[in-house]
Amino acid sequence: MPTPYDAVASLYAELFSDMLDTRPLERAMLAAFAELTEGPVADLGCGPGHLTAHLHSLGLDVFGLDLSPAMIALAREAHPELRFEQGSMTALDLEDGALAGILAFYSLIHMAPEELPAVFAEFFRVLAPGGHLLLGFYAGDDPEPQKFDHKVTLAYRWSPSSLADLLGKAGFAEVGQLVREPVEGERFLQAQLLVRKP
Repeated sequence: MPTPYDAVASLYAELFSDMLDTRPLERAMLAAFAELTEGPVADLGCGPGHLTAHLHSLGLDVFGLDLSPAMIALAREAHPELRFEQGSMTALDLEDGALAGILAFYSLIHMAPEELPAVFAEFFRVLAPGGHLLLGFYAGDDPEPQKFDHKVTLAYRWSPSSLADLLGKAGFAEVGQLVREPVEGERFLQAQLLVRKP
């Protein structure tokens, strides 16, 4: 089934595949995540696979999953040495405790707030005890999630503390968070939140 990202997949890959080159704080959080993680990792909402490839370069056993068939095709073409699958992060075809880590980098921003508890429960299910989850998202100061007009489809900004509380209710323990000011071309604060399954 086509997704809103299928129509813009090639443009998205062109714009963002080298984004880490100018994002030292994101690289630092990804490096910390890689250092803390031993075992299989899923990049959920992997898009064209640039972050999957980056995690692989840091020594992780990682595969990518995305709902968009066009994104998966681009990822496989760009990184044929890695595994990419089409699928939904709301119903992962994985055994309980199968993963040591999950990256969900700006891939939850389009989900309605009421959907996130079930998604976090699914993440908790597939992570092994001690496993880590790293989220990237658009941040705001309001305790309630804020809708905004994303270029692809409706999206939400979250305050890091509100998202951390929601993750805590799913059983996760916060490890750390990073919030940075927007750079040229960005409208909002950017945030990463690292949590752990006890």
